[in-house]
Amino acid sequence: MKMISNNPHYAADLNISPFFKKNEKNFINILSSKQLNTLDDLSMLDIFLSKDHIIEPHYHPNASELTYCVSGSATISIMNIDTKLFQHYTITAGQVVNIPQGWWHYQIAHTDDTHLQGIFNANTPEVVLGSDILTATPTDVFAYSYGINEQQWATAVNDISPTQLIGPPTE
Repeated sequence: MKMISNNPHYAADLNISPFFKKNEKNFINILSSKQLNTLDDLSMLDIFLSKDHIIEPHYHPNASELTYCVSGSATISIMNIDTKLFQHYTITAGQVVNIPQGWWHYQIAHTDDTHLQGIFNANTPEVVLGSDILTATPTDVFAYSYGINEQQWATAVNDISPTQLIGPPTE
């Protein structure tokens, strides 16, 4: 049983708990045990996207994710790590997609004011972002691993910002 501090919190305001902000229409708020110390193996991301914006490809090594559509429409794409095949689910208000722990996935909004909630079975979901893998791995490693031209690869990934999270880039 989890020990709760001498000052337990049973309510929180996600509007004052930012996780990532691209702009006024594309941002994510977070709720974890850091904001609400009575949570046990549960956390949530409150995601707001405008049309054609994407939560970049990523995975969660420590949690499964249930993505719930509050409003708007989005496609949730998940890759089965055993078969390497993608499954694509377009959801609207009231619909959900379950993303197993460790599965590569991304979400794309089809309407303005798309509101999704990602609910996790971990106190704080860990995230490994595609942009971080691409920008943190030395270019010579990709060139050697895949037999590609290092300079071409370096040029191809040069404009990728680390920790993109919500794309496409503003420019």
